[in-house]
Amino acid sequence: MAIKIEKKIKGYNVVKPEDKAAPAAAPAAPKEAPKAEVIQMHESLERPETLVGSTYKIKSPLFEHALYVTLNDIVLNAGTQYEQRRPFEIFINSKNMDHFQWIVALTRILSAVFRKGGDVTFLVEEMKAVFDPRGGYFKAGGVYMPSIVAEIGAVIERHMKMIGLIHDPEMDESTRKLVAEKRAAYEALAAGKKAATTEAPAEASNGFPPGATLCAKCNTQALVLMDGCQTCLNCGYSKCG
Repeated sequence: MAIKIEKKIKGYNVVKPEDKAAPAAAPAAPKEAPKAEVIQMHESLERPETLVGSTYKIKSPLFEHALYVTLNDIVLNAGTQYEQRRPFEIFINSKNMDHFQWIVALTRILSAVFRKGGDVTFLVEEMKAVFDPRGGYFKAGGVYMPSIVAEIGAVIERHMKMIGLIHDPEMDESTRKLVAEKRAAYEALAAGKKAATTEAPAEASNGFPPGATLCAKCNTQALVLMDGCQTCLNCGYSKCG
């Protein structure tokens, strides 16, 4: 069969019999850019042989012996820009065996929630809101703890802040300056009243003026009445805005 060539021949090559038998090569597919394999926290994530963690001591007047709270973290995506520490398990130990059952139950439930992944910071507020019907107690610095469970929650919060899971907003410079001025004015006023009497000025063990009440925002005994308004000398909270 004759083939009519309608275009100008610009080049040629010889087709061999073996070339006809070989299938036409498929065009090479474009290579995809490698994606980082980010490991997220989930229930099926196996426990590594070694975990990093910290142990915190709790000494409460409600317990004869101290509690030792150990929080172990798993390091996700170690050595990459996505590296992150997440709580993986919790243990609570004490010589006091009176509360052994609920302590074991609490640690198992908390550890299960940690391993499930997602946002686990809600545990802090839930635990800190637990009140003991017998009443709470004050810690050093005038911080009020409504129950031993609330203090365990405060320890978990402290740990989560340490690993960067919770970010604690700091007071700005203007608020810090205002709190310092309020505190100085209140202490000067209190000193003036004491000077008019023969009584020696009282000193508060928590570093705040005597007679200060509990602040609803920071749970610290640092709320004083100034200019007809309740003002916290610890966090700057004021009922007058």
